[in-house]
Amino acid sequence: METNPGNIVLTETVNGQAVTLMMIEVWDGLYAPVGVRKPDGDGPFPMVLLASGNGGEGMEWIKDSMRNRAYTVDKLVEAGFACAWTRYRTEVELGYNNGGKLIRDIRQGREMFNRSPLEYEDEIAIADYFKTVPWVDAKRLSMIGMSHGGEMVLKMTSEYHGFAAAIASEPASHEFLALKPDDTAFINEETGLRNIEEMQMAEVDKVRRRIDLTVAMRRIENINTPILVMGRDKDHLQGIFRTSYDLLAESGKNADWVSYDHDYHGYIFPIRGKDGKYILNKVQEEAIAFVIAWLKEKLSVT
Repeated sequence: METNPGNIVLTETVNGQAVTLMMIEVWDGLYAPVGVRKPDGDGPFPMVLLASGNGGEGMEWIKDSMRNRAYTVDKLVEAGFACAWTRYRTEVELGYNNGGKLIRDIRQGREMFNRSPLEYEDEIAIADYFKTVPWVDAKRLSMIGMSHGGEMVLKMTSEYHGFAAAIASEPASHEFLALKPDDTAFINEETGLRNIEEMQMAEVDKVRRRIDLTVAMRRIENINTPILVMGRDKDHLQGIFRTSYDLLAESGKNADWVSYDHDYHGYIFPIRGKDGKYILNKVQEEAIAFVIAWLKEKLSVT
């Protein structure tokens, strides 16, 4: 264990594998937790950052994921990638749309921001940190984001060009696309925030009618990272997933699309059941194998 408070690193054994738990400083001086696995040796290794959901829960979430969401991690490490589950601050409702570009200035010799950083900006800080680590191949850093993590992939690559490739799996990219929900969404009277859990956006035509195409295309225009968008055939947000890909393709971006028929949101990250075995089937095995093959091609990993 490194006891320097500015560089907190703890190694422990999880499921028989060495896992490194780290706290990484983000832009405003706070710390984000990550859990790392890497192949044997000194590297440098191509690296994949993993992100799922809308943030929060801290190191306990990381420890649980390294224990119970490690199937895909294991497969990536076996394929020669270093891999890190990442966590970031909690998503802010419409923070991306309403907050505007983060401006960093100096006042009295210290940094001053026009707003607090958002969760996807924590992920950028984490990515930049790993580019400085000796055992990471900085030119072959990539990311797999699922659900809100998938939307983060689009937000990040729109303004950050440090990834060699990225995967947006089931991207809940309604904010990125500036989508106006229909009456299947409603305002929670107790909090004043939107409840969009059951928003029905399965059809591409419906999604296309409800997005601000000018805003969405302006955001997509800045993307130059190769992106794989992954859908889920019967998901109630499949129209959002597919539209995210369609707009990338229509803009001439380096984008690929694949969709799988599975009943679990987050099929790309199988979870461990109460019996200690992972809950997965052939569809998930095929999807994960496809993801790894796609990353190996884009990152020139043999």
